[in-house]
Amino acid sequence: MSDDGTYVYGIVRAGHPVPAAPVGVGDPPGTVGTVVEGRLAAVVSPAPPQLRARRRDLLAHQELLLALAEDGPVLPMRFGMVAPDAAVIRRQLSEAEDRHLAALDGVAGRVEINVKALQADEALPALVRDDAAIRRLRDAVRRRPSYEANVRLGEAVATALARRAAEAGREIVRELSSTAHAVCAGPEVPGCQVNVSFLVDRGDGAGFVAAAEHLARLRQDRVVLRVAGPLPCYSFLEPLPSAAPLGV
Repeated sequence: MSDDGTYVYGIVRAGHPVPAAPVGVGDPPGTVGTVVEGRLAAVVSPAPPQLRARRRDLLAHQELLLALAEDGPVLPMRFGMVAPDAAVIRRQLSEAEDRHLAALDGVAGRVEINVKALQADEALPALVRDDAAIRRLRDAVRRRPSYEANVRLGEAVATALARRAAEAGREIVRELSSTAHAVCAGPEVPGCQVNVSFLVDRGDGAGFVAAAEHLARLRQDRVVLRVAGPLPCYSFLEPLPSAAPLGV
């Protein structure tokens, strides 16, 4: 579609409507269309030259995927997916047609909600109140201040705060998992003790977010929750297993 290749947003069923206005990545944005192969189509636009992860393009990518999902399931590509030409896209669609169709069935009518658990900024008073070992170390520093004692106390506090946040995060994930179709652990994130995505019905998204925030408030002396969504179903691109949702 352009000398710089073809930008791919996601995969849909053939015949899935796409926005008529130019709403894709690039400045000016490229006109969005489809590359159809069999029962599938890739949603694409001309790849802009020197593509970078600019805020405007990141938002355009995600907003287009969410708009597409209003009319049916979408398998989203991460930002920056560029194919050399339409022939390559058609070949890949053909080779994975059955798998993609099964995955589309799995995300139909659903969205992704991501939950990250971090240690609470105001968690230290509760930690000192609840942890006898920390209190002993603190009292030892007060009696005999030294560099080594301060280091031991600091390391113990950091470890305990992270552990308490992780425990609280896992408790929240366990409670939320019963209302999700699937659960997927995400990659490690610096400063984050738990990073998990949930696949939930589109109509239940707001209630799921409210439930997560309520559970976090009950544990606010241990954890801060960052909830993002609804999102395109990035974490659920493969067909869903028949087993129950994953635990953490």
